[in-house]
Order: sequence, then C-alpha cells, then structure tokens
Amino acid sequence: MCIKRIIPCLDVRNGRVVKGTKFQNIKDIDDPARLGRFYSDSGADELVFYDITASNEERKNSLKFINKVKDEINIPFCVGGGVSTIEDFEYIIENGASKVSINSAAVRNPNFIKEASLEFGKNYVVLSIDAKKNNTGSWDVHTKGGRERTKLDVIEWAIKGSELGAGEIVINSIDEDGMKKGYDLELLKAITSAVNIPVIASGGAGKKEHFLEAVKHGNVDGILAASVFHFGEITIKDLKFFLKENDIKVRL
Repeated sequence: MCIKRIIPCLDVRNGRVVKGTKFQNIKDIDDPARLGRFYSDSGADELVFYDITASNEERKNSLKFINKVKDEINIPFCVGGGVSTIEDFEYIIENGASKVSINSAAVRNPNFIKEASLEFGKNYVVLSIDAKKNNTGSWDVHTKGGRERTKLDVIEWAIKGSELGAGEIVINSIDEDGMKKGYDLELLKAITSAVNIPVIASGGAGKKEHFLEAVKHGNVDGILAASVFHFGEITIKDLKFFLKENDIKVRL
C-alpha cells in the first residue's frame, strides 16, 4: 500500500479562507498564509487552495495570496480556480505552486488538459471534478464552483481526463460537502476502479473513521478535508496516528 496523503483544503474568496456547506452559507475562517503555515507545521502532506468564485465570476485566479503562502510553508501545494490558459498555468507554477487544478475550463475545452500535460508534465495537472448524484443513480459533473450542471457523466469524464493527461483527480461530492456524514464511498469506488492515476477524496469528512473508510473502501490515494481541520475538530497528528494504528501507511 502506498503512503496516503492528508490534504487540508483552503477555499479562498477575496483573499480570505472561507468554508460553506454544499458550496453555500460561506463563513470567514482565516488568512491563507497564516493557516497554510499552521497546517504545514502540523504535518499536512500537501495543501490545496481554491479561488472558489473565480470561474463563476469569469475572472482569473487571484494570485496575491500565493506569493504569501509560498514563503510560509515547506510542503507542496496546489492552486485552482479560474485557470483557463497555459499562461495561467505557467504563472501559478512560477509563483511557487507544485500543481495546478483545473475544472470548468477543462469541461469547456477538454484538450486543455492535454496541452497543459504536454507543456508542464502530467504531475502538474490536477483535474478537479465536482460531482452531484442525479435521479438515475449516477453522477453529473458540475462547474463554476458547483453552480452549473453539465451533461457530462462523472465516471466517463474522469476516464477521459486521465486519457488526456491529467496526473491526478480530485473528486468532490457536492451532496456530502460540509455535511460531515462521510465521503461518498460509492462514488470513490467507481472513480478509483475506472482510472489508474491517483484519486483524492473530497467532501464529507466528519470524524477520523471517515478518512479510514475513504482509504479502505474507496481505495483513494489521498484524503482532502476542510471544516474538521479549520475548526479544530480533528488534528492532523491525531488523524495520522489513528490511520497508522489501523494499518494505513502515512508519513508521520
């Protein structure tokens, strides 16, 4: 079993870290650089920063916080939100990010995944998928921060993204986002069975057992969470010891 990654997610709006439930009821949390440093010092394996309104507002990612973050942390971090061109990729990487996450722009132009992968290497390209279950029992891809439903099937889109050159997939369940009832294990198993690149679970963590379930039953390579970390309900140190005690390989 490979080493499993614990990844705090920091949603950024107007230069501040925020958090909501099912992408709504947004609350202010903290400064990105300060919170990023805290997680870096606490043993997080990576960080993910999303400018959560960039795509919906049809603007570029706000990069002011990236410059502050890179000087405060010593772990890899990924940046997404409003990334739509190769120039966006280049600028984010030049400003210190280890990976770049794309979502809405990739749905509009799937070849963007291939272009970015060829230009920078697949290890820099993260395909973020916001999934919501439909009344047929499958999942639809949503864009613009979960606000817009598309006609794309989530599993088919994950396969296509992998084939086009994405090096990793972050799959976020809109239905479970902020609910703290556990990850959508059915969704995770469907994704991890369909692709052969790393898959990161997102949306639903409420207790340590949920992380364990995502790894053991969802077969994911990493687990992303926000609320339980931001509000101090679970510490990364305690979580890693819990996972280790349950035979999950983690970096202590």
